[in-house]
Amino acid sequence: MSTAWFIVRLLVVTVGFAALHGYVWWRLCKDTTKPGSRWRWMGAIALGTLAILGLLARSFAPSGAPLAFQAAVGWPGWIWFGVFMYLFGLLVATEPLRWLLLRRKKNLKYPGPPLETPEPDTATEDDPQSTGHTRRLLVSRAIGLGATSAALATVGHGLYEGHRTPPLKTVTVPLARLDRRFDGYRIAVVGDTHFSAMRGRGYCERVVDQINRTQADLIAFVGDLASNEADQIRDATDPLARLQSRDGAFFVAGNAEHYVGADAWYDRVEELGMTGLPNTRVELPGFDLAGVNDLIVDQRGLKDETGPDFEAALGDRDPDRAVILMAHQPNAIDRAIDYGLDLQLSGHTHGGQMWPVHYLSRLRSGQLTGLERHGDAQVYVTNGAGTNGPPIRVGAEADITVLTLRSG
Repeated sequence: MSTAWFIVRLLVVTVGFAALHGYVWWRLCKDTTKPGSRWRWMGAIALGTLAILGLLARSFAPSGAPLAFQAAVGWPGWIWFGVFMYLFGLLVATEPLRWLLLRRKKNLKYPGPPLETPEPDTATEDDPQSTGHTRRLLVSRAIGLGATSAALATVGHGLYEGHRTPPLKTVTVPLARLDRRFDGYRIAVVGDTHFSAMRGRGYCERVVDQINRTQADLIAFVGDLASNEADQIRDATDPLARLQSRDGAFFVAGNAEHYVGADAWYDRVEELGMTGLPNTRVELPGFDLAGVNDLIVDQRGLKDETGPDFEAALGDRDPDRAVILMAHQPNAIDRAIDYGLDLQLSGHTHGGQMWPVHYLSRLRSGQLTGLERHGDAQVYVTNGAGTNGPPIRVGAEADITVLTLRSG
């Protein structure tokens, strides 16, 4: 049954993607050229090739395929996904403008001398005196050029934002139960690095160097450390062994790890000198630090994965001590809040990553980014250090957060 459902989904995605590309071809190639123009079939070939690359990227980056193949199809395919999203959206958004401009022409009178109406057998779609085709060409070309230019400029900026070293972001959080001796305690919150064939060792080294610049007391990786299996990208993640902080680096699995085997990733981070917190907690000098596996296990019914256990992580603890929970998805607070939580550290949303996806991310996760209060608890959501899918960020700057705790 699962194989049949996979095939159905694949066919639906493929047919739907092809249909959307057909619309783009119609507006960019057919409407802007004359019948028989070579640009029509050249455009069809180009869009068809890009569509295939996009589908390959979606299917194989990440996957169990060789890393070189994943990178080869992933970079052009996912970048095209980003371009296509904005190009398609802009073309659809300009449909009312196109309609108004063409309708306006119909209401205008030709200022020159009367034009002879061609005979039916000689009138062509290209005859400017017959149907105002010249105006349609100009309108279509102007809209097509404008939409394409805007999409490429947006994605160009987004690629820069998605590729550069994540900037540091400072946030101050008051905790009523934090002992005054630990006022000023600093946590580097890192999420959604998504190490993969596309984001390899060089990227990991830049992230590690940036984290170490914070000189934080503790490092908290809040999930989606990687998109590939642990053994696939061992070389890419080796730089994590260089992380430096007084009280160590801690990790909880996100949905990405559960898709490829969270247990293997918990083992891998232990090799690298980090501490995994799968449904457990540690008592640090200033507060309790707890972690839970990701909600995706319950949401998707992942049978081979261990889901979140809030009782194991937060139950039977000293209620007088402050407690901080690491949970990948922000809406984990709905199940954690009854345990007297002070602060939850999360990621998952990427801050929306690519506007206007922000609105869907907020609807899905409840909180998009930053610090918000939920009853007596607070939830901080980092935008994340990497990207998922298209290596592009638009309106959602990446970050590594330096979170400073204040008592009282």
